[in-house]
Amino acid sequence: MPPDQRPIPRFVAEPPHEGLPYGRFGEALAHRFLAACADIEAGDEEIGEPGEITWFPDRTYAGRTYVPAVAPTSSGVELFGFVSYRRSASGGEGAAYETFADVTAETAAANPDWTLDLSDHELEDYLGLEGRRGTITLLWGRALVPDGAVATAELGTTTTDQCPVVDDRFTLVSLDDYTGDLLEVRLYGHEGRELAVESLYEGE
Repeated sequence: MPPDQRPIPRFVAEPPHEGLPYGRFGEALAHRFLAACADIEAGDEEIGEPGEITWFPDRTYAGRTYVPAVAPTSSGVELFGFVSYRRSASGGEGAAYETFADVTAETAAANPDWTLDLSDHELEDYLGLEGRRGTITLLWGRALVPDGAVATAELGTTTTDQCPVVDDRFTLVSLDDYTGDLLEVRLYGHEGRELAVESLYEGE
């Protein structure tokens, strides 16, 4: 096989290892996520009271496990973010917890034409050959069309990650904004048929 003309990192994150959070673990994550949400500066929009948290599949990158979340609020905006931690070597509770939260008024409820509802967060910079720069990005989303089985991250013509869809939810980790290419997310059914595609930069 000849050398790759554009070597980039692919499938850099571990696959999901746990089910969606529930019980005491889910409560502990929710406490941390809601505490981060309470620290958000409201700005021009009233945030309101958080509703039920929706959790997304965990992904582990560079030794840290990320569990994304979203929650609607009483004012019609949406809170989004994640709780991350380092797994204990003994298999016990995680350690070194970190939390990120933000708010958006761009919601699926206000955009009935959406087929995918995506959120993202930049994890770190990536420096490639000849000084080319990109960003390793965590993104999570919900399929708004039925029968989704697998979601993929696509950078130009290269598939950089994929994740099984669990209760219409998925989480991806991918290089983004590299050599002129920007991330797209594609949703496939059980027979490999493409059901939806959306750019991470749709509307920008």
